[in-house]
Amino acid sequence: MSFSSPIVRIAALVIALIEWVGLGTQLVATFNSSGGGNVILSLWQMFFYFTIIGNVLSAIVFTAIALGRSPSAFILGGVTITMLLIGVIYNTILAGMIELSGGALLADFLNHTLSPLLVTIFWLLLAPKGGLRWRDPLGWALLPVAYFVYGMIRGGAEGAYPYPFMNLDKLGVSGVALNAVLIAVGFFVGGLVLVGLDRVLQRRG
Repeated sequence: MSFSSPIVRIAALVIALIEWVGLGTQLVATFNSSGGGNVILSLWQMFFYFTIIGNVLSAIVFTAIALGRSPSAFILGGVTITMLLIGVIYNTILAGMIELSGGALLADFLNHTLSPLLVTIFWLLLAPKGGLRWRDPLGWALLPVAYFVYGMIRGGAEGAYPYPFMNLDKLGVSGVALNAVLIAVGFFVGGLVLVGLDRVLQRRG
C-alpha cells in the first residue's frame, strides 16, 4: 500500500497523535515530580531513557507520513523494530519495577505498550513491502549501541543509570558489556526477522 493512501495517512496520524500525547503526558508527570517544576530539567531527565528517544523518533516519522512524506524502508523498518523491542523488553523485564499512578501510569501505557503495538501493526498491514535489505539490521543495531554508550557515560557522570541492566556499580564491567552485546544481538536478530517478513509479505502481496 502506498504512503499516499488516505487510509495510510490517517492511520499514521492516529499513531503520531498517540505518541505525542504519550510523550507530553510523560513530560507533565516528570515536571510535577522529579523535574522540580523545570521544563528543561524534565526534558533532560526524560531523554535519559531509550523509550523516550524511540518514541520521539517514531512520532517524527509518523507525523511525516501523515503529512504526505514517504520515509525510506530502512527508516520505517528501524523505527518499527525499535518500538517493537521497547514494548517487548519493557513488558517482559521492566514492567512493575516502579509503582506508577495518574499521568505517569497513562504515559507508561502509551509509550511502552500501545504505541509499540500500533507501530508494529501499521508496518505489518500498511507499510509498502520489499524495500528492506539483509544488511539493514546492522544499521538498526547501531542505535541501541550508541544509546548504551551515551547511557553509560551519563550514568557514570550522574551516579545513576537508566536501567538495571546498565548498572555498572552492581553488575561490573563484564556484566554491563554482556548486556550491551545481548541487546545489540537482539536488535540484529529481530531486524533479520523483520527483513524476512518483508520478503514474505511482498510475495504474498
